[in-house]
Amino acid sequence: MTVLALTLAGPMQAWGSGSRFATRATDDAPTKSGVIGLLAAARGLRRTDPLEDLLSLRFGVRIDQPGELLRDFQTARTLDGGTSMPLSYRYYRADARYVVALEADRALLESLVDALRSPVFPLYLGRRSCPPSEPLAPRLREAALEQVLIDEPWQAAAWWRRKLDGDPVDLEFRMDGEGGAAPGLRVLGTSTQRDEPRSFDPQNRQYGWRTVTHGVIPLRAGGPPAVAGLAHEPMTELE
Repeated sequence: MTVLALTLAGPMQAWGSGSRFATRATDDAPTKSGVIGLLAAARGLRRTDPLEDLLSLRFGVRIDQPGELLRDFQTARTLDGGTSMPLSYRYYRADARYVVALEADRALLESLVDALRSPVFPLYLGRRSCPPSEPLAPRLREAALEQVLIDEPWQAAAWWRRKLDGDPVDLEFRMDGEGGAAPGLRVLGTSTQRDEPRSFDPQNRQYGWRTVTHGVIPLRAGGPPAVAGLAHEPMTELE
Protein backbone atom coordinates (compact mmCIF):
# COMPACT_ATOMS: atom_id res chain seq x y z
CA MET A 1 0.00 0.00 0.00
CA THR A 2 1.08 3.60 -0.57
CA VAL A 3 1.20 6.21 2.19
CA LEU A 4 1.21 10.00 1.95
CA ALA A 5 3.25 11.63 4.74
CA LEU A 6 2.86 15.29 5.76
CA THR A 7 4.57 17.55 8.29
CA LEU A 8 2.21 19.85 10.20
CA ALA A 9 3.97 22.69 12.02
CA GLY A 10 2.92 26.17 13.09
CA PRO A 11 3.04 28.69 15.94
CA MET A 12 -0.47 27.58 16.93
CA GLN A 13 -2.66 24.63 16.01
CA ALA A 14 -6.15 23.67 17.20
CA TRP A 15 -7.62 20.22 16.67
CA GLY A 16 -10.96 19.96 18.44
CA SER A 17 -13.02 16.76 18.36
CA GLY A 18 -15.83 17.69 20.73
CA SER A 19 -15.91 21.44 21.45
CA ARG A 20 -19.16 23.32 21.85
CA PHE A 21 -20.44 26.73 22.91
CA ALA A 22 -18.07 29.05 24.81
CA THR A 23 -15.16 26.66 25.38
CA ARG A 24 -13.23 25.52 22.30
CA ALA A 25 -10.79 22.82 23.33
CA THR A 26 -8.03 21.19 21.33
CA ASP A 27 -6.78 17.63 21.26
CA ASP A 28 -3.04 17.06 21.63
CA ALA A 29 -2.75 15.74 18.05
CA PRO A 30 -4.42 16.41 14.70
CA THR A 31 -7.88 14.88 14.30
CA LYS A 32 -8.98 12.89 11.28
CA SER A 33 -11.77 15.36 10.57
CA GLY A 34 -9.33 18.29 10.73
CA VAL A 35 -6.86 16.71 8.32
CA ILE A 36 -9.60 15.67 5.88
CA GLY A 37 -10.89 19.25 6.05
CA LEU A 38 -7.41 20.47 5.13
CA LEU A 39 -7.29 18.09 2.16
CA ALA A 40 -10.77 19.17 1.06
CA ALA A 41 -9.65 22.82 1.14
CA ALA A 42 -6.61 21.98 -0.98
CA ARG A 43 -8.91 20.33 -3.53
CA GLY A 44 -11.28 23.30 -3.58
CA LEU A 45 -14.27 21.48 -2.08
CA ARG A 46 -17.02 23.57 -0.51
CA ARG A 47 -18.42 22.64 2.89
CA THR A 48 -21.58 21.36 1.22
CA ASP A 49 -19.69 19.17 -1.28
CA PRO A 50 -19.52 15.39 -0.69
CA LEU A 51 -16.19 14.19 0.68
CA GLU A 52 -16.19 11.25 -1.72
CA ASP A 53 -12.93 9.28 -1.77
CA LEU A 54 -11.40 11.20 1.14
CA LEU A 55 -13.48 9.01 3.44
CA SER A 56 -11.48 5.95 2.35
CA LEU A 57 -8.20 7.25 3.78
CA ARG A 58 -6.62 5.33 6.65
CA PHE A 59 -5.23 7.90 9.08
CA GLY A 60 -2.27 7.98 11.46
CA VAL A 61 -0.35 10.70 13.28
CA ARG A 62 2.92 10.86 15.23
CA ILE A 63 3.59 13.58 17.81
CA ASP A 64 7.16 14.71 17.11
CA GLN A 65 7.02 17.87 19.22
CA PRO A 66 4.02 18.19 21.56
CA GLY A 67 4.49 21.89 22.24
CA GLU A 68 2.51 23.62 24.98
CA LEU A 69 -1.19 24.09 25.70
CA LEU A 70 -2.20 27.75 25.24
CA ARG A 71 -5.47 29.30 26.43
CA ASP A 72 -6.88 32.40 24.72
CA PHE A 73 -9.62 34.41 26.42
CA GLN A 74 -11.86 36.20 23.90
CA THR A 75 -14.53 38.86 24.15
CA ALA A 76 -16.81 40.17 21.40
CA ARG A 77 -19.51 42.78 20.87
CA THR A 78 -22.07 43.39 18.16
CA LEU A 79 -21.15 45.76 15.34
CA ASP A 80 -22.98 48.70 16.93
CA GLY A 81 -21.28 48.01 20.26
CA GLY A 82 -24.55 47.77 22.10
CA THR A 83 -24.63 44.08 22.99
CA SER A 84 -21.88 41.95 24.48
CA MET A 85 -21.48 38.45 23.11
CA PRO A 86 -20.73 35.44 25.34
CA LEU A 87 -17.18 35.25 26.65
CA SER A 88 -15.22 32.36 25.20
CA TYR A 89 -12.08 30.37 25.87
CA ARG A 90 -10.09 28.92 22.97
CA TYR A 91 -7.29 26.43 23.44
CA TYR A 92 -4.34 25.86 21.11
CA ARG A 93 -1.19 23.77 20.83
CA ALA A 94 1.74 26.18 20.57
CA ASP A 95 5.01 25.22 18.81
CA ALA A 96 3.84 21.67 18.06
CA ARG A 97 5.04 19.51 15.15
CA TYR A 98 3.40 16.36 13.80
CA VAL A 99 3.88 13.74 11.10
CA VAL A 100 0.57 12.72 9.51
CA ALA A 101 0.32 9.51 7.47
CA LEU A 102 -2.54 8.70 5.08
CA GLU A 103 -2.82 5.24 3.52
CA ALA A 104 -4.81 4.65 0.32
CA ASP A 105 -4.62 3.84 -3.36
CA ARG A 106 -1.61 5.49 -5.02
CA ALA A 107 -3.68 7.32 -7.65
CA LEU A 108 -5.73 9.04 -4.94
CA LEU A 109 -2.63 10.02 -2.97
CA GLU A 110 -0.90 11.39 -6.07
CA SER A 111 -3.90 13.64 -6.69
CA LEU A 112 -3.68 14.87 -3.08
CA VAL A 113 0.02 15.66 -3.47
CA ASP A 114 -0.82 17.84 -6.49
CA ALA A 115 -3.61 19.58 -4.57
CA LEU A 116 -1.43 20.27 -1.53
CA ARG A 117 1.31 21.78 -3.69
CA SER A 118 -1.19 24.11 -5.41
CA PRO A 119 -4.14 24.43 -2.99
CA VAL A 120 -7.36 26.09 -4.15
CA PHE A 121 -8.25 27.45 -0.70
CA PRO A 122 -5.82 28.52 2.06
CA LEU A 123 -4.67 25.70 4.33
CA TYR A 124 -4.88 25.97 8.10
CA LEU A 125 -4.11 23.73 11.05
CA GLY A 126 -7.52 23.14 12.57
CA ARG A 127 -8.74 26.77 12.72
CA ARG A 128 -8.51 29.60 10.22
CA SER A 129 -6.33 31.58 12.62
CA CYS A 130 -3.69 28.81 12.50
CA PRO A 131 -1.80 28.80 9.18
CA PRO A 132 1.16 26.43 8.78
CA SER A 133 4.57 28.01 9.29
CA GLU A 134 6.23 25.95 6.55
CA PRO A 135 5.29 23.77 3.56
CA LEU A 136 3.56 20.50 4.42
CA ALA A 137 6.19 18.66 2.34
CA PRO A 138 3.88 15.96 0.92
CA ARG A 139 5.83 12.78 0.12
CA LEU A 140 4.78 9.30 -0.95
CA ARG A 141 6.12 6.15 0.71
CA GLU A 142 5.68 2.55 -0.46
CA ALA A 143 5.07 0.91 2.90
CA ALA A 144 2.34 0.18 5.42
CA LEU A 145 1.10 3.07 7.53
CA GLU A 146 2.67 1.58 10.67
CA GLN A 147 6.08 1.38 9.01
CA VAL A 148 5.91 4.96 7.76
CA LEU A 149 5.19 6.20 11.28
CA ILE A 150 8.29 4.31 12.43
CA ASP A 151 10.61 5.32 9.59
CA GLU A 152 9.81 8.99 8.98
CA PRO A 153 12.65 11.25 10.25
CA TRP A 154 12.02 12.99 13.56
CA GLN A 155 10.64 16.45 12.72
CA ALA A 156 11.28 18.19 16.05
CA ALA A 157 13.00 21.57 15.81
CA ALA A 158 16.66 21.83 16.77
CA TRP A 159 15.87 23.99 19.82
CA TRP A 160 13.40 21.34 21.06
CA ARG A 161 15.93 18.54 20.63
CA ARG A 162 18.54 20.55 22.54
CA LYS A 163 16.05 21.05 25.38
CA LEU A 164 15.74 17.27 25.73
CA ASP A 165 19.51 17.11 26.27
CA GLY A 166 19.96 13.63 24.83
CA ASP A 167 17.28 11.98 26.99
CA PRO A 168 15.49 8.92 25.52
CA VAL A 169 12.38 9.96 23.62
CA ASP A 170 9.14 8.05 23.10
CA LEU A 171 7.14 9.53 20.22
CA GLU A 172 3.39 9.05 20.75
CA PHE A 173 1.29 7.88 17.81
CA ARG A 174 -2.39 7.27 16.98
CA MET A 175 -3.82 5.45 13.98
CA ASP A 176 -7.06 4.04 12.62
CA GLY A 177 -8.15 0.54 13.57
CA GLU A 178 -6.94 -2.08 16.00
CA GLY A 179 -3.58 -3.83 16.08
CA GLY A 180 -0.64 -2.06 14.49
CA ALA A 181 2.01 -4.58 15.51
CA ALA A 182 5.42 -3.80 13.99
CA PRO A 183 9.02 -3.91 15.23
CA GLY A 184 9.91 -0.55 16.75
CA LEU A 185 6.31 0.31 17.60
CA ARG A 186 4.77 -0.33 21.04
CA VAL A 187 0.97 -0.44 21.24
CA LEU A 188 -0.49 0.72 24.56
CA GLY A 189 -4.20 0.34 23.89
CA THR A 190 -7.23 1.36 21.87
CA SER A 191 -9.99 3.92 22.28
CA THR A 192 -12.83 5.45 20.28
CA GLN A 193 -13.00 8.98 18.94
CA ARG A 194 -15.82 10.82 17.21
CA ASP A 195 -13.92 12.58 14.42
CA GLU A 196 -14.77 10.50 11.36
CA PRO A 197 -16.30 13.15 9.08
CA ARG A 198 -19.44 12.37 7.09
CA SER A 199 -20.39 15.91 6.10
CA PHE A 200 -19.01 19.42 6.77
CA ASP A 201 -22.28 21.07 5.67
CA PRO A 202 -22.98 23.82 8.27
CA GLN A 203 -26.67 22.85 8.19
CA ASN A 204 -26.00 19.15 8.65
CA ARG A 205 -22.57 18.41 10.15
CA GLN A 206 -22.09 14.69 10.71
CA TYR A 207 -19.28 12.79 12.44
CA GLY A 208 -18.94 9.10 13.14
CA TRP A 209 -16.97 7.10 15.69
CA ARG A 210 -13.73 5.32 14.83
CA THR A 211 -11.43 2.96 16.70
CA VAL A 212 -8.01 4.43 17.44
CA THR A 213 -4.86 2.49 18.34
CA HIS A 214 -2.36 4.47 20.39
CA GLY A 215 1.16 3.82 21.62
CA VAL A 216 4.76 4.99 21.41
CA ILE A 217 7.78 4.69 19.12
CA PRO A 218 11.02 4.65 21.17
CA LEU A 219 13.41 6.97 19.35
CA ARG A 220 16.49 5.24 20.79
CA ALA A 221 15.28 1.74 19.88
CA GLY A 222 14.95 1.65 16.14
CA GLY A 223 12.98 4.87 15.87
CA PRO A 224 13.48 7.47 13.15
CA PRO A 225 16.62 9.65 13.12
CA ALA A 226 16.31 13.38 13.59
CA VAL A 227 16.14 15.63 10.57
CA ALA A 228 19.27 17.67 9.93
CA GLY A 229 17.52 20.89 10.89
CA LEU A 230 15.18 23.48 9.44
CA ALA A 231 16.47 25.88 6.83
CA HIS A 232 14.67 28.75 8.56
CA GLU A 233 14.10 28.57 12.30
CA PRO A 234 13.21 32.05 13.62
CA MET A 235 12.68 30.94 17.24
CA THR A 236 16.40 30.14 17.54
CA GLU A 237 17.13 33.87 17.57
CA LEU A 238 15.05 34.27 20.74
CA GLU A 239 17.05 31.80 22.84
